[in-house]
Amino acid sequence: MDIFSDKIGKFFSDFGKARKMVLSTSENDRVSSRMMSVVQINGEFYFQTDITMKKYRQLSANENVALCIDNIQIEGICSEIGRPLDNSLFCKVFQECFKGSYDAYSSLQNERLFVVKPLHIERWNYIDGIPYIEQFDIPDRRYSINKYSGI
Repeated sequence: MDIFSDKIGKFFSDFGKARKMVLSTSENDRVSSRMMSVVQINGEFYFQTDITMKKYRQLSANENVALCIDNIQIEGICSEIGRPLDNSLFCKVFQECFKGSYDAYSSLQNERLFVVKPLHIERWNYIDGIPYIEQFDIPDRRYSINKYSGI
């Protein structure tokens, strides 16, 4: 296995099945962010939302998004892929991780499912108290970790 595959596999393993993350979207140079229940399946990030929400309008206008939690920033391309209940794998993981949200929203008529395909992932790590920036360039399959110098 090459270093990129090893490191990205470890990242997704460390990330786990699900997190509550900040999703940032934009339209006409206006950015907005909100907390979302996000599940990770095979290196992609899934969430659902209602078609009447601002984020839905922004996602329709601009597919470029960012997800953030703790020391992790993810930039990617977001696509609508149908209704939540039409994707059994998503439903299984989402129900397991966010049962309340699944029960309350997944079957609603206006609910839609989105997938974020990551392009760039950045994570700050502290090794023996020293900050390092770990980066994954997904399309080019490049991995780097560099000590943060502040210069």
